Amino acid sequence: MRLENKVAVITGASSGIGRETAILFGREGAKVVLVDINDAGGEESLEMVKAAGGEGIYVHADQSKAAEVEAMVQQVEQTYGKLDVLFNNAGISHAEDDDALSTSEEVWDLTFDINVKGVFLCCKYGIPALRRAGGGSIINTASFVAHLGAATPQLAYTASKGAVLSMTRELATIHARENIRVNALCPGPLRTELLMKYLDTPEKKNRRLVHVPMGRFGEAEEIAKAVLYLASDDSSFVTGSSFMVDGGITAAYVTPE
Repeated sequence: MRLENKVAVITGASSGIGRETAILFGREGAKVVLVDINDAGGEESLEMVKAAGGEGIYVHADQSKAAEVEAMVQQVEQTYGKLDVLFNNAGISHAEDDDALSTSEEVWDLTFDINVKGVFLCCKYGIPALRRAGGGSIINTASFVAHLGAATPQLAYTASKGAVLSMTRELATIHARENIRVNALCPGPLRTELLMKYLDTPEKKNRRLVHVPMGRFGEAEEIAKAVLYLASDDSSFVTGSSFMVDGGITAAYVTPE
């Protein structure tokens, strides 16, 4: 098993990529700590981890609140004695996120509090735990829109994921000699609730899919497999990367219909 004897924290574990990664990590031998503010979804994900033969706990924590993140990391070490993998996956895409003229300051601030400050806080309190464990792997969920502008305006989200990408590169450089690897996961458009609530008509779906050379949305399970690679020792010489799992969307220029 690729994560045997590893302890892994996954934020945003109540659904989507976080849930599928938690299940896969459990199957691969990790002790999984599922973190979210959606307690019902988080507990449901934990039951799915256990049903698949994995082991873990659920911890309620708002990653935009320093005290809650610090307490979460303390609980991880108290429960399992160490931290080896930190998957900073939690994030939001606000329904009122639009272009610069239409996006409110409140939506901008909320998006950055969760998507950027949240990753910062998880690293602030997680990295000392990784040091105590002798090193480990951090995976930060960015997005293909950190490299490309979004076809549908979502300025706060796009800017926040660009910040996650640049933060990842600097963290990787700073901590490379400490046996701590830091990589940015950049998914393409996925068939998840987060995206499908916006692409709620065939026309909207087709407008996005015209950009994807593979011609389909990705699945959360496919992203989870990429996270497994970055979390495991198979990626021992990979750090500071922008790990694209995007169906080719960043590889080709496609004229929108």
